[in-house]
Amino acid sequence: MRANGGQTDSGSFSEKLMRLLDRVEYRRVEGGEDMEDIARLRFKAYKAVNLMELTGSTLIDTLDFDSHAYVFGIYLDERLVSTVRVHHVTPDHRASTSGLIFGEEIDVFLDAGMVLIDPGRLAVDPEVLGDDLKALPYLTLRPVAMACEYFAADRCLTACRPRHAAFYKRIFGSRTVVERRENLGVYNADGSLLVAQVRGQRPSILDRYPIFDSEPFERRLTFGGREEVPFAPLTILPTARFAQMGQGRSFLRRSTGV
Repeated sequence: MRANGGQTDSGSFSEKLMRLLDRVEYRRVEGGEDMEDIARLRFKAYKAVNLMELTGSTLIDTLDFDSHAYVFGIYLDERLVSTVRVHHVTPDHRASTSGLIFGEEIDVFLDAGMVLIDPGRLAVDPEVLGDDLKALPYLTLRPVAMACEYFAADRCLTACRPRHAAFYKRIFGSRTVVERRENLGVYNADGSLLVAQVRGQRPSILDRYPIFDSEPFERRLTFGGREEVPFAPLTILPTARFAQMGQGRSFLRRSTGV
């Protein structure tokens, strides 16, 4: 199997991802200086590929503060290197990034009573180089995999440039719903809509990419409401390695700001 970036040994690449994950922290961002850092990272990433007209209203929008949206910063060696926004989409709460572009197609799933996870606003620091850069998309998508498990999703959406579709098909077994759509609103790009069938896929995905594994308490701290987890730590250390080992241990710490 050809994993990524020329890797021919999927097991070797998977272990490289796991070792890199040991240096990663996840932070759920809800406002303040952290959100400003997210905006700066989006600016840097989108400018590098000319993805959109860069204004304040496009870098941070109302969906960042939607009650079913979860914005994450991914920190490598305590440096913010990527971000993703995860939407929990239900028949009664349809706000999401992909819904702005592919609303009619997505409504078909919601009208059938399905629960969806929709990742959007993914951005990776273009200044990160080498093997770390190749691994960042996997590390950034880890909260998406956790959200699918936590919210018992039926499907996971992906709105992406057509040339990126093969990545999601390989990793998540996604299938194409919309091959190509032009003039995507604020985006200077054509887009495709892919959908992955979540139920039943998890064991095979974790077998190939164990970094997507997690302990239940990590998922609860990551997505639980403040009434459920009133003293959630600012940063959360990933539990994939311990989930694979069958150890329910907590490796969390509060950020010191240093």
